[in-house]
Amino acid sequence: MRRILIVIDMQNDFIDGALGTKEAVAIVPAVVRKIKSYPADDVYATRDTHPENYLDTQEGEHLPVRHCIKGTEGWQLCKEVAPLIPEGHIFDKPTFGSVELAEAVRKMAAQEKLEVELVGLCTDICVVSNALLLKAVLPEMKISVDASCCAGVTPQKHEAALETMRSCQIQGI
Repeated sequence: MRRILIVIDMQNDFIDGALGTKEAVAIVPAVVRKIKSYPADDVYATRDTHPENYLDTQEGEHLPVRHCIKGTEGWQLCKEVAPLIPEGHIFDKPTFGSVELAEAVRKMAAQEKLEVELVGLCTDICVVSNALLLKAVLPEMKISVDASCCAGVTPQKHEAALETMRSCQIQGI
């Protein structure tokens, strides 16, 4: 059985930039260790990717903080994580969950038995969205989240998202 790791949005803006938190900064070393525990070919990542007119989008209206604007320093994966993600293994996503990632995982799972582990930011937005999207596409696949390698917008929202994922049979929490 092949196990893959999906690193969600470990980007500068979510760590110490526009939407950064001390909890996000604190998980970086654990995420790096987790990535290094997997063969490089089994590591994938997402990157929150917004256009210049982000504030004119529905998300921008509800979260009016410019972040992860394509091509900016805040959009880049953090310097500790970026060199650990193989070329061609990054999925840019315009919203919380990545349909493109889910489709790629579905194709991999059609070729061989697969388990997926997720880590990253933010637990209560993009981690939970991708975990539930993967569970909807592949309901029988084992999906887990390492809570020690995730941080939410707040510690309370992190815990609430973990509870939601537990309820939906996301394991390892």
